[in-house]
Amino acid sequence: MEYLQTQGIRLPRLGLGTFRMQGEACRAAVESALALGYRHIDTAEMYGNEEAIGAAIATARIARSDLHVTTKVWHENLAPDAIRKAFDASLKKLRLDYVDLYLVHWPRSDMNLQAVLETLLKLKEQGRTRAIGVANFPVALLRTAVEEIKAPIACNQVEYHVMLDQTRLRKYLATKAIPLVAYCPLAQGRAAADPTLVAIGRKHGASAAQVALKWLLDQDGVAAIPKASRRESQRANLDALNIGLDDEDRQAIAGLPKNKRCVDPAGGPDWD
Repeated sequence: MEYLQTQGIRLPRLGLGTFRMQGEACRAAVESALALGYRHIDTAEMYGNEEAIGAAIATARIARSDLHVTTKVWHENLAPDAIRKAFDASLKKLRLDYVDLYLVHWPRSDMNLQAVLETLLKLKEQGRTRAIGVANFPVALLRTAVEEIKAPIACNQVEYHVMLDQTRLRKYLATKAIPLVAYCPLAQGRAAADPTLVAIGRKHGASAAQVALKWLLDQDGVAAIPKASRRESQRANLDALNIGLDDEDRQAIAGLPKNKRCVDPAGGPDWD
């Protein structure tokens, strides 16, 4: 497994996304992933599965220093006291003494960003999270966080895949040495049926989904957290690391439409 170095932590470039996994099914999926060698588990307060993930981690008995766990505070809890309360609840459910990365899940137009990030930074200073970061932040908000507030942002977790252009955001992140963590890296399953990706996969003895994932992981400063509940899918995602895409493949992928955003909730940020 390759790692990205950011704000004093090592972030495994391939992780397990757990959105919409619940209960025993979630616990079994995380146990399976950890047994296969995954060491990066992504969750959030809003997912309602931190307890199941905590149980899976406890069962796995992996050295804590070998495991990376990210969780996130929901946008309804961005007042300082609410952040602290939400963090305490997340840590208890996960059965951990600390998390590796604590993120603002979604920005709010009326949030006090400086107060939010100062609260997260205090959690870091207390050793309760090893690093802090954000999710779903466009460039304008990142500039405020990084250049004005000067917060030690360890990543920006956003939707990114072969069907969505994130060039402007990636260029800004690169100038600040901040990794992009890609959620929905398979465009919610759309990548698996794309004829161009299917053809590239056939050439390499791989699936279209594996091609889409490797395309992301070949990019500097990019990690990915595909959701995979079945062991076969988890293994296939790990095997994607072994594919060698060539210039012809990358050129074909560059020609795909790049305007498909799968996650765009009402009240979300202005992506431009």
